Amino acid sequence: MVGSVGQFGSAQVTESLGSFVSTHPEIVAAVIVAVGAFVLAAYAALRFKRPMGARFAEALSDVDEVAVLMHPNPDPDAMAAAIGVACLAEQVGTTPTIQFAGQIRHQENRAFRTVLDLDLDSIDHVSDLAAEAVILVDHNTPRGFAGAEGILPYAVVDHHPGDGTGEAFTDVRTDYGACSSIIAEYFRDVGAKPVPPDMHASEVNSSYTVPSEVATGLIYGILTDTKQLTTGCSAADFDAAGYLFPGVNQDHLDRIANPEVSREVLEAKARAIAGRDVRGPFAVADIGTISNVDAIPQAADELIQLEGVTAAVICGERDNNVYLSGRSRDDRVHMGRTLEAALEDYRGASAGGHARMGGGQILRPDAVTDGGNGNHIPRDELVERVFEALSGDI
Repeated sequence: MVGSVGQFGSAQVTESLGSFVSTHPEIVAAVIVAVGAFVLAAYAALRFKRPMGARFAEALSDVDEVAVLMHPNPDPDAMAAAIGVACLAEQVGTTPTIQFAGQIRHQENRAFRTVLDLDLDSIDHVSDLAAEAVILVDHNTPRGFAGAEGILPYAVVDHHPGDGTGEAFTDVRTDYGACSSIIAEYFRDVGAKPVPPDMHASEVNSSYTVPSEVATGLIYGILTDTKQLTTGCSAADFDAAGYLFPGVNQDHLDRIANPEVSREVLEAKARAIAGRDVRGPFAVADIGTISNVDAIPQAADELIQLEGVTAAVICGERDNNVYLSGRSRDDRVHMGRTLEAALEDYRGASAGGHARMGGGQILRPDAVTDGGNGNHIPRDELVERVFEALSGDI
């Protein structure tokens, strides 16, 4: 009897609901939409609350292969970030290829590549990219090779100012001293354990690992971009270095940090010092034609050490292209913005960087000469533009 009453009550409720649905379809539709929106919002909130490293690993796993692209003439931070991304890609089943435009000629950079036995591919044209999915590390706008402007990056991981974004993933943290710190944080986010240099990854009880060569590279990338954690760094850079330390091969680290210096680099430094133009606290030097572009930032590092100099810019030429590198310890001079201002009116020019260091280039045959005319830009004019930018006049 009780069961019959229950069945009768259920039937009555069902009939009432059916009647309500048929007579008020707009209310029912609104309720369904509201519930759906709530579920989607809850899912999105959970999804985007996940650590960036987990989200980046998921983005990597969504493609079969990636081209990990460094900026032209990559430095240790760029190379370290690239091998970190490639390592994480392999651990989620994605095939990576690390690529770059330009040269690796700085003795420190060559030592980094050799000691860690890195497999890096050079490119000249967009058609050389190894995969459709391109991941930019340590820069956020493709540059330095033919067709670069047509690339829509799949992902961007960087610590430099800029508006570049990735189609699937973007993480630009300008408060970090090194891109390597961001990559180290990704590994920590997914629970990866650094592998000590005397152990194999299989001996570490973890689904994700940071191989010793990757940990060594990342910590060196942090050290170089923050001048041994003394300039432009944040708490995150110290945290990243502490996290990576168990996996660091100290012998490899020493070999990278203390390579032999080439004669050309020493000559470039000497030319910068001997030919410097000093006006007040600012110094600019044109070191002329060189074969090793990496000698330019090394000369800038040397010139900024001169007593009384608070900002220094070096320019040099290779293959009719002009390259600039600057250093600043002057609160009035944001070097990245200074070089952008100095080169903004030159066709084929690009520049940028941080407050303390920046770089620029004019990639155009015969763009800058010692006394050109017409579309040519006299080199002494370029030097004057740099001084005007340093002084805040442009």
